[in-house]
Formats: sequence, structure tokens, C-alpha cells
Amino acid sequence: MSRDRAGKASGNPGGLTRREFLRGTACAALAGAAGLPSSQREAGAAPALRSKVVLVRDRNILDKSRRPDPGVLSRMVDDGISALFGEGDPSPAWRRIISAGDVVGIKSNSWRFLPTPVELEEILRQRLQGVGVAGENISVDDRGVLHNPVFRRSTALLNVRPMRTHYWSGVGSCLKNYIMFHPNPPAWHRDACADLAGLWDLPEVKGKTRLNILVMLTPLFHGKGPHHYQASYTWDYRGLIIGADPVAVDATGLRILEARRREFFGADQPLAVSPKHIRVAEEKYRLGVADPARIEVEKIGWQEGALI
Repeated sequence: MSRDRAGKASGNPGGLTRREFLRGTACAALAGAAGLPSSQREAGAAPALRSKVVLVRDRNILDKSRRPDPGVLSRMVDDGISALFGEGDPSPAWRRIISAGDVVGIKSNSWRFLPTPVELEEILRQRLQGVGVAGENISVDDRGVLHNPVFRRSTALLNVRPMRTHYWSGVGSCLKNYIMFHPNPPAWHRDACADLAGLWDLPEVKGKTRLNILVMLTPLFHGKGPHHYQASYTWDYRGLIIGADPVAVDATGLRILEARRREFFGADQPLAVSPKHIRVAEEKYRLGVADPARIEVEKIGWQEGALI
């Protein structure tokens, strides 16, 4: 297991703009691709910037009921964020992105077939309190974020949800997880949800996201219909993808999902709906890096069956 210790940032990012924050993290190579002001986004193509994500897996994470072991999951989160920020310990890594005075919303996902694990929500709550955030300044929510008093006054967001195929957008992942910040979510379903990155410019969201965690414990790699779920189309991947750049996180998760589909079906099997919103997030919105050639994936832990 190797970790990149280079590129440490200095200072407290809690009061920085999104562009400055991403310059200051261990994935500083992303630089301004995530969070350029709209005037600069429209000025032309973004430079060939790079981004970093961490893929952390543990073969012992799931019990016989496919529930995550809290102790193992806790270590995975700690190892992942430490690697992302080039720290030997998770506490200073958390202090890079969260200050004690922050008000933090943990944006989860409550889809009944494959929700954000409550064990992960609790671990994140504990880590926030560990850096001094008051309990009353932390909330976990999905569909009620627009009316949640903590989210309404939030200064920081953690974006965490499971990876799965999706009827309208090809895949449901970190970019799509913010759709509940809009009062009319179906308005974003046009053109295969191509413009989901526009959600990140909503005032409830803009500049607040400090971390994205794509849950890859038992991803859904195939489905039909708006609410389709079949356990045989999930598999025990036993991983998390962690990053500051939501586009790079989603692009990496998509690569793994596509590899699993090739493995399962024996040939390339395109998704029924193109997940083009990930590419559009880079090319149109300059939100992050979608090109796998410019994404560094640091792999930690169990390597068998990584598919990437």
C-alpha cells in the first residue's frame, strides 16, 4: 500500500472559496477546474488539469447480511481521507476541510433499495464532532434538505451516497445527489440529466462541498425502469471512492461499473441511458475532471477484483 505524501496544503480552508479550497487540498492538481467563476467558465476550455481520488477497499467490510462492519468502515474512512490529504492521521486531514465553527450538512441518499449506510452517516458525524463541530450544527438529510434548519444555515457539505444505475441519468452518483437542493427535481431530468452539474451553482450548494464519498460496497450495475432493483445485479465490491472533486469521483465509479458490466455480460454493454452528465460537468460547467487519463486513483487496501 503506497500513499502520495506530496503536495500538502497549508492554512484553514474553511473560509476559502471553492476554487481556493481545491487548490489547497492534497488533490491540488485539480486547481481551478472545480469552481471557476461563471465568467471564466464561459471564457473557453479549461486547462489540462488533474485530480486525485482514493479508492479504499476491505474484504472484511460486509457481514453475512451484507451490512457494513462499523469498525472496518471507520478504518476505511480514516485511511481514505488520510491518503487523500497526504496525512498520516485522519484528524489533521479533517481539519484541512472543516473548522469547529462550521455548520455541516451531510447529504445522504435514502433510496430504499440502496441507501447511504447509517453506519457511515454516524462515522461522519463522529469525525465532525472530533474536530470540534457542535452536535447541533450537524445534520444528515436527503429529501428534506431545503427545509432542514441546519442545511439552511450550512457553511459546509459532505456529499455521500451509493453508486447505482439510474433510469434517467444512466448512473446515480455524487453529482446527482444534489438534485434535492432544487424545489423541482424533475426539471433536471431533461436530456438524460445532462446538466446536473448546474445544481452545484445553486446558492444552497455553491462553494460548500468539502468532501465526496461514493459508496461502492454493493453497487447496482444493471437495472430497468425508474425504481428497478434486483440483488443479482449488485456485487460485493466492498469499496469507497473519496475525493474533493465530484466529477473525478463519479468518473472513477463509472469506470468500475462499466468494467463490472463487461465482466458480467461478457462484452461491452452500454447503459440504457448515457451518463453523459459526468462529461458535461467538465466540458460545460468546469466543475472537475472527467477524463480518466487526468485522474490519479490511489488504491488502498484489498486489491482483488478492483476492476481499475
